Amino acid sequence: MLRILVVEDSPVNMALTVAILENAGHTILQAERAAEGIAIARREPIDLVLMDIQLPDIDGLAATRTLKTDPRTSHLPVIALTAFAMKGDEDDTRAAGCDGYVTKPIRYKEFLAEVDTVLKRSRAARAV
Repeated sequence: MLRILVVEDSPVNMALTVAILENAGHTILQAERAAEGIAIARREPIDLVLMDIQLPDIDGLAATRTLKTDPRTSHLPVIALTAFAMKGDEDDTRAAGCDGYVTKPIRYKEFLAEVDTVLKRSRAARAV
């Protein structure tokens, strides 16, 4: 299946996200900090990044901008994972380069549907 990088500083949220994705058959790489996630994305072959927005070192929006401006990682689709669900928050994540948006707490079916949608869009865009 897919190799997915999850950048999440909450152990509880990480465990839940990993369990859902592994149950769906995916291989998961994990990072607790944005800088670590950026480094993993630059050196490992991955298909998708799930990026928490509120991280202790670099916020997830800045980390996404870094990934999207680096030629080694600019092709990677990024889905924001966030507890921020106020008006305008999704627009902010899209402006930073996120390809998808999932709010916490994660709802299993909606989460996997967003992963599938973002991957299909990404593959279609690269095929053009």
